[in-house]
Amino acid sequence: MNREIIDINDCTILLEEASTNTTLVDSCFFDEPVIAIAFYGAGDVGLNVKYNEKTKTFHHTKGMVLSFYADEKVEFEHLVSSQKPLQCLVIATSLRNLDKLPNGEGQFLEQFLHQLVHPKDHYVEGPVFKMSPEMFLLVEQFFSNTYEGGIKMMFYKSHMTALLSHYFGQLASQQSTKINVEQLEKINLAQELLLSDLENPPSLTELAHKIGTNTNTLKKEFKAQFGVPVFKYLQNERLNKAHNLIKKERTTIQEAAWAVGYDSLGSFSNAFEKKFGYRPSQV
Repeated sequence: MNREIIDINDCTILLEEASTNTTLVDSCFFDEPVIAIAFYGAGDVGLNVKYNEKTKTFHHTKGMVLSFYADEKVEFEHLVSSQKPLQCLVIATSLRNLDKLPNGEGQFLEQFLHQLVHPKDHYVEGPVFKMSPEMFLLVEQFFSNTYEGGIKMMFYKSHMTALLSHYFGQLASQQSTKINVEQLEKINLAQELLLSDLENPPSLTELAHKIGTNTNTLKKEFKAQFGVPVFKYLQNERLNKAHNLIKKERTTIQEAAWAVGYDSLGSFSNAFEKKFGYRPSQV
């Protein structure tokens, strides 16, 4: 488990990353009431939120943005396994600091997350949605930067501001566009079905049938939600898993290719190089 806490202005950034060959349960609490936004990156950890003898469960967190209010009585439990690593970035601020935030964040929190600024329970959940490609890239950069000292702090400040700008921009867009909740649930189910069987995924027709829609709607709504077509998303997930197998689990390149559904080692290597910029043998 790697955990880094960075205080910037009146916000706190929490970076958590963990992987394991077995299973790992990581629990955390906040030591005072906070409003927070959690961005889940390349991992796909399970999450349980526990409070007042209630439990809210999230099974597929990769790419998820979760906003919430929580006090000291709320437990956040991450369920880490070999297939579900943790990569989570949390930006949090206490209620007492809302008026001190330097870039108008307090105003946007009041405007878009009113229920969190005026909580009525130990845990109050705000909007939950998938990150845009721009947000996902920013989150990845938090975990891959190698700067030190003052330059590192400059990096964190600029990227935190950029990430929050995209976040509030997406909330503003959602407010101006009526969200079809039923359709969103179907597209999220399609994502879960793809992730559950990367080696032998369903065809586009089979996937559309399983979620109760047609192929044209599936293609259109999936790209709108995740920023890429269905099978581009599938290819990215396959290659990310293969990269993890080679780097962290020390499998051979052939074994990694087979594990994610590639029969041709040449096709796998070419796709891998196109995505990451280097051959699998260089991992």
